[in-house]
Amino acid sequence: MQAQGPDPNALYPMKEYRKLIFLKNIITRKNIEVGDYTYYDDSDDPLAFENNVLYHFDMLGDKLIIGKFCAIASGVQFIMNGANHQIEPISTFPFAIFENGWEKINEGVDLTQKYPHKGDTVIGNDVWLGYQSLIMPGIKIGHGAVIASKSVVTKDVPDYAIVGGNPAKVIRKRFDDKTTARLLKIAWWDWPVEKVTEHLKLINSVDVDALEQVV
Repeated sequence: MQAQGPDPNALYPMKEYRKLIFLKNIITRKNIEVGDYTYYDDSDDPLAFENNVLYHFDMLGDKLIIGKFCAIASGVQFIMNGANHQIEPISTFPFAIFENGWEKINEGVDLTQKYPHKGDTVIGNDVWLGYQSLIMPGIKIGHGAVIASKSVVTKDVPDYAIVGGNPAKVIRKRFDDKTTARLLKIAWWDWPVEKVTEHLKLINSVDVDALEQVV
């Protein structure tokens, strides 16, 4: 039988290399979702990925959703909605979290309404997150996007865009709008793994016409 790629349920898909993992297999938080074949490569400890998802509190209900076939480099971090403070009141200090009588300011209050809440953070399919990039709360990163190393992403990223900087800005688009639309329609990441394996050379080529013909 022909091999059909690595087992997505394998923790270490590269045999002797222990710095890279298929990420979904170590997720413990109910509010983090990761697709098949997405990997995290960390020079220190890839098993500690969840430490890089910061200020992620169950009571706020926000999710980190990462698609399939994503490449996440060492030190990538996600700031979640729990990091937000109110800026409208006189003081931005989070009194209620210290309790001992101070929690009364949150009595009867919907915390997702009281504190800035920008929704789920969603990373599309086939996204490359570069070394030590930082993703802010509620950001949506489109399919096929590339985030340059040490970028701070404060705004949504279009499909197949390359962004970089602090704050991150679009450097260029990987493809023109027409080609991007075609690639989104092809959505090769949703194919059965057997079909992905069969057409690897096309997926790894620049021949969109040929790839479109096998849909």
